Amino acid sequence: MPSAQDSVLYWLSITAPHLAGKPQKGEAASSSSSSSSSSSAAPAAKAAAPAPAAATAAPKKAEEKPAKNDDDFDLFGEEDEEDEEEHERELARRAEEARAKKAAEGKVKATVIARSSVILDVKVWEEEAKMDELEAFVRAISLDGLEWKASKILPVAYGIKKLQISAHIEDDKVSVDSIQEQIEANEDMVQSTDVVAFNKL
Repeated sequence: MPSAQDSVLYWLSITAPHLAGKPQKGEAASSSSSSSSSSSAAPAAKAAAPAPAAATAAPKKAEEKPAKNDDDFDLFGEEDEEDEEEHERELARRAEEARAKKAAEGKVKATVIARSSVILDVKVWEEEAKMDELEAFVRAISLDGLEWKASKILPVAYGIKKLQISAHIEDDKVSVDSIQEQIEANEDMVQSTDVVAFNKL
C-alpha cells in the first residue's frame, strides 16, 4: 500500500502540467487589459497617422505667396522703377510731340495772311477825260499790302466812261476806305469811286 507522500507526489505529477498552462486571475486581467489597450492604441495610432501630412502641409501654405488685399494695391499709380522710367519716357515723348505740333501750328498761322479782293469803279467828270492818265494815276498809289490787278474802261452814259480796276489787299495793312480817299484826292480828274465787289481770298 502506497504511503501518503507517494500519493501527493502522484497527484502533483498529474495536475502540475495543467496548472502551468492555465493563467492565474491576476495575469488574465493584466493580459486582457494590455491586449485591450493595445487594440485601442492601434486605431488611435492609425488616426494620428495623418498628422505628419497635415504638419507638412502647413509649411507649404506658409510658403505660398499671400493674396493681395486692398492695402497692397497702389491707389496713387506708383509703379516699380522700370515701369516708372517707361512712364517718364512716354510723358517726355508726348510733351515733345505737343511742342512740335504747337510750333507747326504757329508757323502755319504766321504764314496765313488774311487777304481780300476788291473791285473799284473810278468815275470821271466829263467825256473828254483821259482814261489812260487816270489809270496811271490810280496805279501809282502804293501802299504796303496793296497789289493792283486787272483793269478795263467801261462806258457810263453820254460818252462818259469809267475806270474799273481790281486789287488784292492785306486786311491787316490796307483798308478800302484809304484807297478810295487817295483816289478821290485828285478832284480834277475823279468825280467819285464805288466798291463793286469785295471778297475774301
